[in-house]
This record gives sequence, structure tokens and C-alpha cells, in this order.
Amino acid sequence: MANPNPLPVPQGLAGKSDQQVVKQPFDRSKWKLAWSDEFRTGTAPDPRFWGYEEGYVRNAEAQYYTKDRRENVRIENGKLVIEARQDNWNGKKITSASITTQGKRPFLYGRIEARAKIPTGRGTWPAIWTLGENISKVGWPKSGELDILENVGFDPHRIHANIHVDAYNHSKGTGKGNSILANEPWKRFHIYAVEWWPDRVEFFFDDNRYFVFRREKDDDSVWPFDKPQYLILNLAIGGGWGGQKGIDEALFPHRFEIDYVRYYEPKK
Repeated sequence: MANPNPLPVPQGLAGKSDQQVVKQPFDRSKWKLAWSDEFRTGTAPDPRFWGYEEGYVRNAEAQYYTKDRRENVRIENGKLVIEARQDNWNGKKITSASITTQGKRPFLYGRIEARAKIPTGRGTWPAIWTLGENISKVGWPKSGELDILENVGFDPHRIHANIHVDAYNHSKGTGKGNSILANEPWKRFHIYAVEWWPDRVEFFFDDNRYFVFRREKDDDSVWPFDKPQYLILNLAIGGGWGGQKGIDEALFPHRFEIDYVRYYEPKK
């Protein structure tokens, strides 16, 4: 999400088996719930865990991310709602929200999962992803990035997972990732997850593992994922990838709904 992906999304240098879809249901007996946000109370994201990005942040996207504005982000009926609107707020034609755990809730290894319902329509670009807590010191992509979910509205049935590191990223033509086709994924809630280990990261759509990124060596340029990352939930509109087929302005507003976010640690 830190930068637009080219088309087609590169399949990278991973082994063939790491690109195959494998049925692998989540076995709760092997994991311990260490943290969660169920979005059951209040009207806004819990400030103990979540902060806001603000402004026109990245990728030449069309939306302006607002800070703590209920029209763009709120708790509603036990779910987090991130809403993109064409409302001309303060001179900003399109508004949306991006919330992050930066500086509040870091993660290092374990399973991060979210149950979410994505929007659809030409121009939408919802995402669930992470960045290194050290990004202000080392910059992107040296900080590392894990894209747990990306979907672009002009290709609505395809769910994407990608990683970005210094050696492997789209700007160098060495990006690593994969995608999985889903039947109308915007119509219902699905589980989007990563299982992050010291030697690999596995990406899931529901019970389907569809991409594995493996640690090749002890080198930050290929494996910065031995340091904490923070989580980002956002709904972008347009931009370098989401806007490649334009924006259908007749479809606003768009809702990205998150039922919960959970973080598990392996049982010892």
C-alpha cells in the first residue's frame, strides 16, 4: 500500500509452492489470543490503540484522510466503519480515513487477522497492512511492509497479498506477492490474516493460504521482519493502482467494515 502496484501484479521470485492455494483452517488450539479490538463500545476507534493519518498521504490518491471525523470513521452496530465520501468537506472533494496502531500497539510475530467486508466499485482500494515502527528512521521500503489485504474496484473478485522490502519491491520490478480469486467478496465478511514467524510470513484469505514469503538470510534488505510493525486499516480512492481505470463518482459513499482485529501468539 505504500506505493502503487503495477499491472499485472508481479508474482516475484518465490518458489512455486509458495504461490499455490493450500486449504489450511485456523487451529485455535495452537494459538493464544494476546490482543483484540472487537469494536463493540464507543463511537470512535479506541485512542489507546488507534491514531490517524491525515491529509493526502501517498500514491496520488484522490481522498483526503480526515482525523477523528465521524462521517469517515466510526463504531456502528458493533463494527468499525471507514467511509469514503464525496462530500467536499473543507474544500476536499473526497474524504476517507486511515487508522493505525503506530506508536500504540506494535506487533512482532504471531497471527494478525481481521474479519472485514470490503467495498467495491471502480476507484476503491481498501487495505489492511503493516509498516515497520522504524519507518521514520530508515524510510520505506527498508522498514518492510506486509499487505494482508488489497483489493481494487476495477478487478473486484481478486484479493491481493504483497510484501515490500528494500530488495524486493515493485519499483525495482522485484516485488513478491500473489492473489486469489473470490466470488463477490464484497457481499459478505471474510477473514484476512497473516501468520508471521521468524523464518516466514504466510498470507490467508479465509481458510486458504495463498502466499508465503520466506526469510532467505539475515539481511535487513530481504528480511526486515525481525522488528516490530504497526497495523493500518484504510480505504483509499483512486491513486496509482486503485485509479488506473478511473473513479465511478456515482457510487459514493463507500463503506469498509471491520468486525474485529485480533492478534494471537503461538501457545508454548
